[in-house]
Amino acid sequence: METVIITLIISILIQAIFFLFAATFKTDKVTDLSYGLGFIFLVVYLLMSNDSAGVVQSVISIMIILWGLRLIIYLFQRILMIGKDKRFDGIRENFWKFFQFWLFQAIAVWVISLPSSIIISKNILPEYSVLLYVGATIWMLGIITEGFADSQKFNFKNDPKNKDKWIETGIWKYSRHPNYFGEILCWWGIYFISLPYLTGFEHVAIIGPLFITFLLLFVSGIPPLENKYNEKYKNDTSYQNYKNRTSLLLPLPKKDLQD
Repeated sequence: METVIITLIISILIQAIFFLFAATFKTDKVTDLSYGLGFIFLVVYLLMSNDSAGVVQSVISIMIILWGLRLIIYLFQRILMIGKDKRFDGIRENFWKFFQFWLFQAIAVWVISLPSSIIISKNILPEYSVLLYVGATIWMLGIITEGFADSQKFNFKNDPKNKDKWIETGIWKYSRHPNYFGEILCWWGIYFISLPYLTGFEHVAIIGPLFITFLLLFVSGIPPLENKYNEKYKNDTSYQNYKNRTSLLLPLPKKDLQD
């Protein structure tokens, strides 16, 4: 319980510092930066605070640090190029609305980190569970999928020939949101590694991967993008064909509309 409270406080403090900067300068350039750094700061703090941390804790920490660094580099590079995030139009100018977003981000980082926070702070026996290898494989598949998807979309969007087009190449040929699929896999992989070492109340940690899955599927991930593209390409039969034949999340072969 102590770890849960401490990590919540740290998460709020980290986001508060970045919020003050963002609110003062009315900028979006540190929003995603603070998100990735929030996870990294938490695991580094917990790992350094646990003198008996072993292989399992180190593996989870390395996974989250690598995940966070990749996300930070990609999103920071993107925001520097586009200048601002349209999600915050009409919000960054309103102190309290902007504050609500940053508070939610702090809580999100804390909730998603629950499995890793609990395990990294524990003293566990140096036992190797089959779920270590299962979870590591799922995480690896996730970060590779997410990395390729983000890279392919970034290059596509920055090619002038693709202005006002949707991406339908690479892994995006098989999924309309492969980056979110990869993201979900990463956090479920970390949870599976943690699972054998959770006891009693600590099993509440499953909220972490459930929360990010729910968020991406039903709140801030897929729904706003689907709504945006449905409106933008509502009269485009080519997009409607792509949408009807292409899996929403899981990379799958194209559907045959004649079936």
